[in-house]
Amino acid sequence: QVQLVESGGGLVQPGESLRLSCSTSGISFSMYVMGWYRQAPGKQRELVATITRDLSTNYAGSVKGRFTISRDNAKKMLFLQMNSLKPEDTAVYYCNGDLGSGQSFWGRGTQVTVSS
Repeated sequence: QVQLVESGGGLVQPGESLRLSCSTSGISFSMYVMGWYRQAPGKQRELVATITRDLSTNYAGSVKGRFTISRDNAKKMLFLQMNSLKPEDTAVYYCNGDLGSGQSFWGRGTQVTVSS
């Protein structure tokens, strides 16, 4: 059974930091392109960052320089370090694992709220 479980969300003030984690099971984690996506109220889900098997990373322009994606293949975990958070970063953040050929799995999300 495939499971992706996000954690680490919460309420923070602008300028503060959070670290999201995604624990996985049931997948050959090291083979997957892993990513973080987010969905704000009334908006479509959007890419935040991805990391490939060879640790190449890609970031949305809005988070580049503030967020860092990383992975631990031994622990089958994905991380997102979010610094200098802004109110516009408020969203539900989802973990995704993609192997291509239609094999893509999602977690249930974790809420991040940035507000003073």
